[in-house]
This record gives sequence, C-alpha cells and structure tokens, in this order.
Amino acid sequence: MEQWKPIDGGINAAMGFTSAGVEARLHYRGRPDIGLALCSTRASAAAVFTQNRCASPTIACDKERLAQTGGYARAVVVNAGNANAATGERGFADAKAMCDRAAEKLGIDPAETLVASTGVIGQFLPMDKTLNGINAAVDAVKQGGNELFSSAILTTDLVEKTSAVETIIDGKRTRIGGCAKGSGMIAPNMATMLAFISTDAAAAPEFLGQALRRAAAKTFNRMSVDGDCSTNDLALVMASGMSAQIESHTDAADAFEAGLERVCRDLAIQIARDGEGATALIEVTVNGARTEEEAETAARAVAESSLVKTAVYGKDANWGRILCALGYSGAQFDPKNVSLRLGDIELVKEGQPLHYSEEKASASLSEDPVRISADLGAGGGHAVFWTCDLTHGYIDINASYRS
Repeated sequence: MEQWKPIDGGINAAMGFTSAGVEARLHYRGRPDIGLALCSTRASAAAVFTQNRCASPTIACDKERLAQTGGYARAVVVNAGNANAATGERGFADAKAMCDRAAEKLGIDPAETLVASTGVIGQFLPMDKTLNGINAAVDAVKQGGNELFSSAILTTDLVEKTSAVETIIDGKRTRIGGCAKGSGMIAPNMATMLAFISTDAAAAPEFLGQALRRAAAKTFNRMSVDGDCSTNDLALVMASGMSAQIESHTDAADAFEAGLERVCRDLAIQIARDGEGATALIEVTVNGARTEEEAETAARAVAESSLVKTAVYGKDANWGRILCALGYSGAQFDPKNVSLRLGDIELVKEGQPLHYSEEKASASLSEDPVRISADLGAGGGHAVFWTCDLTHGYIDINASYRS
C-alpha cells in the first residue's frame, strides 16, 4: 500500500460528499454561518462527543439519531454564532427542527440527518433565520456545493482548518478529508471543537467508531488552548463506501487508521496554532515515562500550565515552570532522572541544571513550533501534546466575546 499523500478538498475530497456554506446572519455579518454536508449514499457514521455535563441539545439529538439508525447518516447541518446550549426543551426541539428541515428539503430520512452548533451559550436560536439559512444551504448543495462549509462553522477562529489525504488500498484510490473549527474553549477529553471527517472507504459503523476513538485519543485529546471543555463539541466521521473495503484486523484497516489519525492530527495542530490570541504553537513531548498514559498526563500538565504558556509568550526560557508542572502532573518519576530541552538546547540532564546560552534558549521560543521536551527517565512511555501561548489577546477576545 502506498503512503498517504496530502491533497486538496477538505471535507469534499472523498467521493460522494458535497458541502456548502451560506450566510444566514444568525450572529455574524458578511460571512457564512450555516453549513451543510451531504453524502450521496447512506454513509456509515460514528462520532465522539464532549464530556461536559452541560452539553448542548445538539449532542443529545445526534446520539439519539445515531442510535436509531445503528450508525448511519446522510447529512449534517451546522450553525455558527449560537451554541444552542443551556436552552432546555426548546433547544432540543430547535436542534430537531434543523435536522428535519434539512432532511425535508433534501428528500432524505430525517433520522439520517445530524446537527451541530457552536457559539454563545444560553441564547435561543433565531429559528426563522436558521431555517431560511438551511433552505439556502440545501439549494447550494443541490447546485453542486461550494467551498464555504469550512468557513461557515467558524466562530473566533482566524483561519479555516482543513486537511485531506489519499492512498491506494487494495488497488483502489481511497481518500480521507475533513475540516474543523476551534480557537477558544479548547481542552482535552473529547471533543473540545467541531470536526467533520469524510472518507470514501467502505467500513462498518462499529469499526469507524473504534478507529475514530483511537485517533482522537492521540490527536484531539492531546490538544489544549485554555483548559475549558466546551458544551457542544464533537468529531464526526462519515464513510460513503465508494472505495476500498475496510475490515477490522487487516492491513487495510491499519492503513485506514493511519490516514485517519494523520487527518485528525493535522486538524488538532491547526486548532492549537489558531488558539485565541496565540502567537506561538507549542509542542510538548514527554519520553521516558512509566507508561504512555503517564507520559500524556505529564505532557498535558506542561501544556496547560498558564505559567509555561505565558513564559513562551514572553520568550522567557524559565524551565523551572516546566519542571514544576511535571512534578504536580501525577506522573511517577524520580526528579534526579529528569532531562529537559527547549528546541535543541539542553537545559537539564538527569536532574542537573546545565550551563547554556540564555540568549539561544530564549531564541528557541521563537521557533515554529516551540518544542518543549522532557525525559522522565522512568520507562518507555511517550506522548506528544499541542497547545499555544497565553497572551493579552486571549483576554481581549474573551472579555468581549458577546459584544
């Protein structure tokens, strides 16, 4: 099998998928804020959802419909600017109405239509505008779609986030593509953003779910901006079945999962890079932990430390903050065995501070990405975590988010 190669197209890259974005003026002006993605076949589908106990009714709606169909879907409709969260029974009815309107206009089974929302919490959707926007989105999809779906799902994001790859599996060209949104209210523990992934592979819903959970564990769940787990978020994968057949525990399955993880990782890194107010992408690598789980725990503590994040912003190579975060992370290790690096600059070796150029160490905090590496000297566990610096810009954005 060939290696996965990057291609253009995002969520539209896989055979069978068409999408569009339109402006409904739900919250924003001069930009699309309703998105619709459609599969021409009855697609296998699986999702991972936020674990926030105050989850939006959109989450309950999707769980109900995926359970009802046994893991199949044809379309997903998304709005930006209003989270439809903390909206009670009306919020659930509005989420259902979004699905039903899209299904009616598309002529498909309402149970096979999913929904997502993102934006301000605690406000009801303006349903007249929302339903009119869905009508327009359906018309755009029927006319062949456009390239605006990945823009229509954005809130405070500064850039669109897309990824797509292709390879040959069992002699068939197979593609995986997708897009995501996320800039603030981003923390591990699934899902902490919206991500929509398409593939033309043929795979059962059960396998898709397992593959997505494994991919998310090493990508979306190893990314944080501010430590706040959102009320709305999910990652959804849909498979049109128009290309290679994927069966569990085969070489084809291994190849597919490698491609899925690559797309998820690419989207996760783009989210971390576009963190609200961010000026630097930070990649935290922990080696030498007792287990992979402890490596992830340690890397997460460093990545979510406000002191580490502000030090990166200030270009201050204050490695004591990194060591401190490792120490309270919960990972088990002997401090006498810990080694630390910033970029290629070795700061600590087996518990002993080294002589290094402060100027060069500070300069490493201007690299892209900023690379923080730790070896705990306790075993073979390894994990990588992505985050961004914490700046004045983050405060400015979130102090006036509803304005």
